[in-house]
Amino acid sequence: MGVRALGLPEATRSPNTPELPERVTIWEVGPRDGLQNESGVIPSAVKLEFLNRLNAAGLPVIETTSFVHPDWVPQLADAGEVLNGLSPKPGVRYPVLVPNQRGLDRAREAAVSDIAIFASATESFAQRNLNRSFEEQFEMFRPVVRGAASSGMRVRGYLSMVFGDPWQGAVPVDQVVDAGKRLLGMGCDQLSLGDTIGVATPGQVESVLRGFQEADITPDRLAVHFHDTYGQALANTYAALRLGISTVDSSAGGLGGCPYAGSATGNLATEDLVWMLSGLGIEHGVDLELLVDTSTWMAEQLGKPSPSPVVKAMAR
Repeated sequence: MGVRALGLPEATRSPNTPELPERVTIWEVGPRDGLQNESGVIPSAVKLEFLNRLNAAGLPVIETTSFVHPDWVPQLADAGEVLNGLSPKPGVRYPVLVPNQRGLDRAREAAVSDIAIFASATESFAQRNLNRSFEEQFEMFRPVVRGAASSGMRVRGYLSMVFGDPWQGAVPVDQVVDAGKRLLGMGCDQLSLGDTIGVATPGQVESVLRGFQEADITPDRLAVHFHDTYGQALANTYAALRLGISTVDSSAGGLGGCPYAGSATGNLATEDLVWMLSGLGIEHGVDLELLVDTSTWMAEQLGKPSPSPVVKAMAR
């Protein structure tokens, strides 16, 4: 009997299981963060088919593309074409990453309702990713967030290098919390804490989240974004769930990487996340079989297998 025939894992919670969210919102980043580091240019038609398949699988939030300059991320140079061809599903959110005021202007022109900005918890990555100092990045983002809010857009703030930086090493928790508070204070609706190079461990996750608790930032304003470089993404997610986090970023098939951090590998695979959530009895609303089919199809388009263990098991 194959894995697919077995269906989803049985939902089980022992009496000693810590309090966990009843439902988790999966923030799918495959079309943006998942594809941005691919070397071969992916046709817009393939990206739109990917989005349609993710829609069908029931993802509630699908980060669609980015209005970055094409010289920075050539893979997403077709952002306007992709958004024009998108067939929105009622009730689904389609955030777009914007780096600056020009990106916000393009988002307005495209009638986008959700944007995200991408900040750094460290000086070194701010310089490499944004060509700004740690302090200057906040001045760059402040008018973007203010302008988006005045247009009725929801704004997410990404905070990268939260758990470690390849140039600076460990990042102090108070530095992370300070940067996160500044993004929330300028008007971001939610803050996503990024393990950009995948070095976090559950103990670090707990330390950072408790740091935000002590700063009176409630878990509903936070999300987590883990890369799986050292195979810790699921363990880190579970640690975050135990502390009340109910929004988790993931990428179909485990696609991803960061063009400005060479050590970053793929994101937490959405299929692996769904399998774990189902086993914990946590609602998520995603059709796992359709999602596996989607990632298997996308792996064929990219010419390489998915790194997700769940995709590998169920696609046999």
